[in-house]
Amino acid sequence: MTDAARPAIRTAVIGFGTSGRVFHAPFLDAAPEYSLDLIVTRDPSRRAAAEARHPSARSVATVDELWAAAERIDLVVIGSPSGTHAALAEAALDAGLDVVVDKPFAVTAEEGRALIVKAARLGCTLTVFQNRRWDGDFRTVRRLLDEGELGEVRRFESRFEWWKPEPPASWKTDATAAEGGGILYDLGTHLIDQAVQLFGPVAELTAVEIERRRPGAAADDDVFVALRHESGVRSHLWMNAVAPVAGPRFHVLGSRAGYTSWGLDGQEPALIAGALPGDPGFGETPEARWGVLGVDGSARPVPAERGDYGEFYRLLAAALRDGAPVPVDPADAVAVLELIEQAHAAASVIA
Repeated sequence: MTDAARPAIRTAVIGFGTSGRVFHAPFLDAAPEYSLDLIVTRDPSRRAAAEARHPSARSVATVDELWAAAERIDLVVIGSPSGTHAALAEAALDAGLDVVVDKPFAVTAEEGRALIVKAARLGCTLTVFQNRRWDGDFRTVRRLLDEGELGEVRRFESRFEWWKPEPPASWKTDATAAEGGGILYDLGTHLIDQAVQLFGPVAELTAVEIERRRPGAAADDDVFVALRHESGVRSHLWMNAVAPVAGPRFHVLGSRAGYTSWGLDGQEPALIAGALPGDPGFGETPEARWGVLGVDGSARPVPAERGDYGEFYRLLAAALRDGAPVPVDPADAVAVLELIEQAHAAASVIA
């Protein structure tokens, strides 16, 4: 049977904030392997927006309405606030559905491990949406490593920094770290995951700084984490919502050359502005924003790989239909949660 003749993977999305609206629904709508059938959001204005953007999908206000329709759904994508991820994933598995959980996978590693065991017992597919594995700049770093351009990497610096001194009205502002709130659970899940994907398991958390800078923020918004990988590479990771001037996105130092890039992958702002995954040039980085490779005095710009968040859903379709590996092993997400828990514990001791 050709792909075009195979039944679509009937999908429901829980949440239509930034996660569901920007990172999931557009890619599900654009992918021929899927049908976007149901969107769950309590907010009436978001339901109206979901119906306008995705007229083939039915919008409902509660997850109970989703569970009642479970026999007409194959896959659930969970894009709700972090503290609800584990309970919703468990309910979806109980309904016999395959599940994508947005990052962070859960609030605790114990919750994540329990979900993995449950999915295996029930024969359901479970994966985690670590979309930043498909950032163009991250893919560029991976290519340079694969090609040996940097030599032996000794130090890896990675940042998500911006200037938002006034916390926006959001569940992220109100959620405590115990509820999965804070920039370490938000952006740290990406930065740690990327470092581990590039340089392997972590042998030691060597330093941590966790701060809450903004009045009214319920959890951390300025964090630094230092890791020593089993491979010997040192990773220094910054995530900061109150940085008036941002540092380089990547700064990688090897025995042969270094690589530095600035600015963030353009897929998210393009999607927020209304771009669609199939638009010409989507995911491409302009030449003026390419990173540079080499040594001081002779560094040269190198072409950036195209960013492609849609690859996650193409790989997931192969997993669901043909038994291929899932795009993100949930055990990877548990390893990240273990490091986040270590960081919070270490910061508490220091404080």
